[in-house]
Amino acid sequence: MKRLLSFFAIVVLLGAQSLQAQWIQTNGPYGGVIWCMAVNGSNLFVGTNRGVFLSTNNGTSWTAANTGLLNTRVTSLAVNGSNLFAGTLSGMFLSTNNGISWAAVNTGLTNTSIWSLVLNGSNLFAGTLGGVFLSTNNGTSWTAVNTGLTNIRVNPLAVNGSNLLVGTSGGVFLSTNNGTNWTAVNTGLTNTHVNSLAVKGSNVFAGTNGGVFLSTNNGMSWTAVNTGLTNTNVYSVAVSGSNLFAGTNGGAFFSTNNGASWTAINIGLTNTIAWTWAVSSSNLFVGTSSGVFLSTNNGGSWTAINTGLTNTFVSAFAMAGANFFAGIDGSGVFLSTNNGTSWSAVNNGLTNPYVYSLVISGSNLFAGTYGGGIFLSTNNGISWRAVNSGLTNNGVLSLAVNGSNLFAGTTENIFGIRGGVFLSTNNGTSWTAVNTGLTDTYVISFAVNGSNLFAGTNGGVWRRPLSEIITGVGR
Repeated sequence: MKRLLSFFAIVVLLGAQSLQAQWIQTNGPYGGVIWCMAVNGSNLFVGTNRGVFLSTNNGTSWTAANTGLLNTRVTSLAVNGSNLFAGTLSGMFLSTNNGISWAAVNTGLTNTSIWSLVLNGSNLFAGTLGGVFLSTNNGTSWTAVNTGLTNIRVNPLAVNGSNLLVGTSGGVFLSTNNGTNWTAVNTGLTNTHVNSLAVKGSNVFAGTNGGVFLSTNNGMSWTAVNTGLTNTNVYSVAVSGSNLFAGTNGGAFFSTNNGASWTAINIGLTNTIAWTWAVSSSNLFVGTSSGVFLSTNNGGSWTAINTGLTNTFVSAFAMAGANFFAGIDGSGVFLSTNNGTSWSAVNNGLTNPYVYSLVISGSNLFAGTYGGGIFLSTNNGISWRAVNSGLTNNGVLSLAVNGSNLFAGTTENIFGIRGGVFLSTNNGTSWTAVNTGLTDTYVISFAVNGSNLFAGTNGGVWRRPLSEIITGVGR
């Protein structure tokens, strides 16, 4: 009997231990890519790669609001009374309780890659990769309204009185009858990749890959208004009273004269990729690639407000003693010295925030980025410098260390240059391609086993002796 009781005691003890052996999320890093924002009274909503988050205290803290949201890549938000709509890459969702729960509303929506939403009275319009759709019953059903829309890759939507405007990858289109038919309105629009539209009185502003354009006649003609705009990749345009704001690939800008001149407003804005804006009373919010920032003085200064915004895509991780490093896609590198209880950004000199790999070699920390190549820090991320001499492809997905040898795995970059494996024997000072026999040059991962280096690619696993690579045999 005692043996039986002992057996049950062991089972209970093991059960208790197994209940404790679970994953617990660390306290950060917070932030991530913010695609869209919406304000409804005292509620501020953001759409992210990880769903919708809600703040009821001007961004001081955030709570995920995703129950029923089957796709968490939220690209657009719109508010209509007590109804909150979320456009995702796989359809439309409706919440009638401030995001506590969601239901899909896709009947008639033949293209579910939704990039924009706008309300005009009781009409809700959705811009998709397959054109514009209209719902007159809060999303219960949808109808395509694309007659005359010769480019159906719709990015932004905007309403100006009885006029509806859409921006596409092929310019701006105007409808004066709720989308029944459309007319191209691109005269003077020298860059037709339109990322955003904003209306200020009788003025319409278009943010494009070639700067900001102004139309005073509903798009019939456009004029570039870019003086002082030092970065012309304009992702977002917003209006607050008499002020105009532009979010670019290189920070936020402010104009008080309808775009005739612009001033950079980036003090405290630690991430300068500004995707979206929201205005609530005297508060101005900007959504970036590393979270939300708040300004209470029209962009004069910014404060990060990301507590609870667990939207980060951690694409790389490395440890050196008590230092934990996390690479965040779009946000750079974060450091924790207390087992993840708190994190801080360590990005000084890291000019590309798309970090996909981290590796430590002695006292050196290397970061591989997509589009910026490789960066080296010798002081735990306090400062970084690029180390790319000889690295003919800057789309770095993976890094590996073997003794004094550093390997970088790359992929085809935005210029079509093929990737592969590169070797450095001098801490990144110079690089040499080592791709003989490697027919698949999309290198995602590495592993060293004994005397061999293994590379994981889109076409399987490849193996090569380290001695061959290091001595240059058959390079």
